[in-house]
Amino acid sequence: MGKSFDFHTSLVLQQWSLLNELLRGAADDLVLNGTGLDIPHVVYIARYAGNVSIDPASYESINQSQAAIAKSLSKGDVIYGVNTGFGGSADIRANDVLALQRVLTRELSYGVLPPGARDPRPPSDRQKSAYQAFDLSLEHAAESQHLPLPWVRAAVLLRLNSLVKGHSGVRPVIVDRLRDLLVKNIIPMVPMRGSISASGDLSPIAYISGVLQGKPTIRVFRPGIGRDVYADEALAEAGVAPISLTAKEGLAIVNGTAMSAACATLVLHDTHQLAMLSQILTAMTVEALLGSPESFDPFFAEVRPHPGQIESSRNIRVFLRGSRLALQKDGKDGSLRQDRYSIRTAAQWIGPVLEDLLLAHQQISIECNSATDNPLVNGDGQFLHGGNFQAKAVTSSMEKSRQAIQAIGRMLFTQCQEMINPATSWGLPPNLVADEPSQSGIFKAIDIYISALTSELGFLAGPVNHVYNAELGNQSLNSLALISGRYTATAVRVLTELVAAHLLSACQALDLRAMQLQFLDGVKTEFFARVVSMVEKQSPNTTDASKNLPATLWAHLQKGLEQTVSMDSIDRFPHIVKTMRVPILDCLPFQNVVLQEMQSFIDHLGPWLHEAWCTNREAYLVHGDASPVLGDGSKKMYHFVRKTLGVPMLCTKRILTPTAEAMAAGQVEEAPTVGGYTSLIYRAIQRGEFLPVIQELLEECLAKEELER
Repeated sequence: MGKSFDFHTSLVLQQWSLLNELLRGAADDLVLNGTGLDIPHVVYIARYAGNVSIDPASYESINQSQAAIAKSLSKGDVIYGVNTGFGGSADIRANDVLALQRVLTRELSYGVLPPGARDPRPPSDRQKSAYQAFDLSLEHAAESQHLPLPWVRAAVLLRLNSLVKGHSGVRPVIVDRLRDLLVKNIIPMVPMRGSISASGDLSPIAYISGVLQGKPTIRVFRPGIGRDVYADEALAEAGVAPISLTAKEGLAIVNGTAMSAACATLVLHDTHQLAMLSQILTAMTVEALLGSPESFDPFFAEVRPHPGQIESSRNIRVFLRGSRLALQKDGKDGSLRQDRYSIRTAAQWIGPVLEDLLLAHQQISIECNSATDNPLVNGDGQFLHGGNFQAKAVTSSMEKSRQAIQAIGRMLFTQCQEMINPATSWGLPPNLVADEPSQSGIFKAIDIYISALTSELGFLAGPVNHVYNAELGNQSLNSLALISGRYTATAVRVLTELVAAHLLSACQALDLRAMQLQFLDGVKTEFFARVVSMVEKQSPNTTDASKNLPATLWAHLQKGLEQTVSMDSIDRFPHIVKTMRVPILDCLPFQNVVLQEMQSFIDHLGPWLHEAWCTNREAYLVHGDASPVLGDGSKKMYHFVRKTLGVPMLCTKRILTPTAEAMAAGQVEEAPTVGGYTSLIYRAIQRGEFLPVIQELLEECLAKEELER
């Protein structure tokens, strides 16, 4: 996993490289043997419908465990769930062991799903109520009643990988049929709610068992065909024979952590991406706020050597390499000597998050390769009764991940607010406006938006520990892993929105910095020439003070730009120039002729600077590019947002509502809003489009770091 100081980065790079190989077809089909299944494998099968096969060597242990059941039953052994009842009814002895397995699957199908073609209906002669006129789907459309398709695909994969270990007592046909479900994409619709993840995720996985049996009561995913499809139909269409369960097979399928582990696996994959983005966004914020790289000096981590802090400070530091905006501060101009908390302590804030995510990753990786039903058959053919179905390890990983997500969100929220607020932004205009401050407040809404998102993250971060006894008091310890995973998935979506808003804001802030630098670079020569001309007219024998006047006034202009960001440019530049009187009189003799020349200088300088500012702004909005002044990390991310995604620097004219005339004439192809551009970035993050960008950035930055050692 690499050196101790870059454990999370190395892990993420390794994981993403494996996923890229799978997606490019550079890796062989995924071969399952109960071990070696990694998170990218699950992502590949769940989201991208990758190919999967079973290691032929696994069938030997599968056959041995199945034979162990037959042997034990022939001896009259009592085996839980095979010839006994289940859970709180385990004291009941079952005579028909085959019917018992079918009963288990049938009775666990208890969740609520969207209306289906084969759902039970009330009597046709029932008198209709006025309340039936209301379409419930209009109110609950935003809340799905079933688990996402990729989660269920991942659950099928994990259940298959568990069963091929050969400790569950199933026949080879069971694992073959589970593979068929993945290969032929026959995936059941599973209710969102109903699992307490105590004796595993019984009900959710029962729907998978129902599909294997071809039950006409189990619906499968078939989006876009305009009708419901059920398991019996789907198997027939695919030419797959349904199975009849034998002893223990129903219990072996449904009794396990596959659904909660599946959810957790996909959620953790997404959380790793957000953790890496948080470090890049922090570097972008440092540049946007004219922060100092000093906060990320290796010395701090040397004297407080937490692995996560060492790694995050190193990453942010290398992302800042080459920046013209992140500069050392000395405080001699009366400003703060050090940066504000949101960037100065970012490494100390992110570090523990990375450490938590590493442990969560370890827990989920182990869970993906575990036998989690009960009872289990050991290598000697002995049945052991235990509790591997208890999904607390999954809950633990999800609780840590959700807390990590909230911590990242809280930090990014503060960073983003400090860019938008002129009181904390070190000279950025209020609300990050490119237009005149009195005529626009374009990012004010983003400030409100991220506040709402951060509040929701705080709510979601609460622990899922509301455990109640269930099933005749038998299930007294409930891990609630799937519930925890579901809400962590919600937190991932909320944080992804926050990251998208932050990235939009950071690119805007960096453009505003670059636009001002371009303005200063453009007027500097002429500005100095004007000051020198004024000095030479009044003081042919220049003193040291008058020689320094051009540099003094130039510094005054820069300081004035920082202090007048809330003013419209037509008032701003005359105001800045008027305040130059004192430094001018400090350097030149106090004479009437000097006063007259100074006034003429001021009268002409203000309008000239204003015109130059407006001209530069218009040019930058059309052709501007902040890349030349950015550090390595910001440059890569900025280019992807601006060039690849096509998100421009925002100004009023770019989000104007199209006129009715233009709409009627068919002249409008796009009607963008701030939310529309935020959504564009959000969807790119969700789809994983940022993964290769981040991976390339990390590899380039770390290679440079290694060369410089």
